Amino acid sequence: MTNPAESDPEAIEAERLRVLRSFDILDTDPEQAFDDVMLLAARICDAPIGMVSLAVGDRQWFKARDGVGVPEIGPASSFSRYAMRQPGVTLVRDASLDPLFADHPLVTGQSGFRFYAGAPLIDDQGLALGVLCVIDTRPRPQGLDETQLMTMNVLARQVMALLERRRALRERRRSDEAATAAVEAARLVTEKLAESDARFQAIADSMPQMVWSSRPDGHHDYYNARWYAFTGAAEGSTLGDAWGEMIHPEDQERARTAWRASLSTGEPYEVEYRLLHHTGSYAWTLSRAMPIRNADGAVTRWFGTGTDIAEMKRLEQAKALLSQELSHRIKNIFAVISALLALSARQYPEATAFARAARTRIAALARAHEFVRPHSESSRPSLDGTTLHAFLRDLFLAYDDEAGNPRVVISGDNADFDDQAATPVALLFHELATNAAKYGALSAPEGRVDLTTTQHGDRYVMTWRERGGPPVTGTPDRSGFGSSLLALSVEGQLGGVLEQTWASEGLKVVADIPATALAPRRAARELA
Repeated sequence: MTNPAESDPEAIEAERLRVLRSFDILDTDPEQAFDDVMLLAARICDAPIGMVSLAVGDRQWFKARDGVGVPEIGPASSFSRYAMRQPGVTLVRDASLDPLFADHPLVTGQSGFRFYAGAPLIDDQGLALGVLCVIDTRPRPQGLDETQLMTMNVLARQVMALLERRRALRERRRSDEAATAAVEAARLVTEKLAESDARFQAIADSMPQMVWSSRPDGHHDYYNARWYAFTGAAEGSTLGDAWGEMIHPEDQERARTAWRASLSTGEPYEVEYRLLHHTGSYAWTLSRAMPIRNADGAVTRWFGTGTDIAEMKRLEQAKALLSQELSHRIKNIFAVISALLALSARQYPEATAFARAARTRIAALARAHEFVRPHSESSRPSLDGTTLHAFLRDLFLAYDDEAGNPRVVISGDNADFDDQAATPVALLFHELATNAAKYGALSAPEGRVDLTTTQHGDRYVMTWRERGGPPVTGTPDRSGFGSSLLALSVEGQLGGVLEQTWASEGLKVVADIPATALAPRRAARELA
């Protein structure tokens, strides 16, 4: 499904501002955690000015600042706006010689900015909310060394982690403990800074995540203190390739395969696995790593983190268990009804044909239920190799006549289909068929439905036409839950447009959706 915001600058900016405001951070008082990160960046980069700057409309507001007397700049600084659009750390070595900034008031005026380094603050949707930047009043042709660049990137992610934690802990009413830990960690980092070689370890040890790094060939040569505290491993015992032995045996191959793929392609590493905890049990963690590249684009090092997601997994498992239990009970109801029909048919032989047809309908409804109900990743039914027409024919088996002839006739352009689209499609046509059986064409013996599917470029149009049922007297006076469900399925989940026409010969429903909405997994793979 195409997201309009991907091609609409105004929509992108509106979404960016929405996300930024969701942190409830704008125009708040200074906070030590943000100040410490900013001061640490300025100290490591040997710069007199540092900022954590957030872009709010036409102004640039500073959550943390040092060496600057005003809390914001408006209209927004072109330095920060430029850095927000660039990947990695943006360097302006001498602004007075740079055609983009030579005439900027902050360069020509009393401020006298010359050197600028800014790392964008990127959220998990890829939206740039602001920058962590350091500024100098003297040109620096040499820019920043590799450790300083790494530090800027790490600290920018740390700022985002602080923002995310601030929002999450505010919602969970645990902000006091986390804020104290963050301040203490930042204080310890500041106190331990002494030499360039110790900077990276001090930063890593202050982070709440497990931190590790490896050489370009994948040889792990560093873990922070959090890793050893979490796993209980002896210091140095997991260097090289031994980290894999700390992972649950069932997850090891998947984790190693993903790591080898990242080493081969240079693509970011991300995988969930169960990691050995110091208590002797295994805890779910999310491991991520990004490559650090030199000027030629070659990977010189990998920097990774591990985040404890055990609580999130417990919640997911609880939801999946509840869903499976509910589904099991509903399937039992279908099975009981089917068994009762079979028993009745044996008792009343004249009802055998009716019972057989009813059991066929019940079996089809049970299959439809498998797609409509909420699923976990493990319980989701597979639709690999299934087309839309095949899925719909299976769904409409319950409405075939006694001779097995379909009363919902499907024709037109078929389409690939995957499980992400199964729920909204099943909801849409299950609701239409149910209403037709109650009030429309399928409520009359001679009634039929024509379902025509047509692809027009990047759009896929599905047209439902009822005929042979009771005459339609006009548009209903009010819309009920069924109409809301149809709109939710087509417009909300499939990203399309729904049109209903209450013609005298029968209801006509047109669902115009993006073609990619029927197979979003394949579309995502093609984009990747």
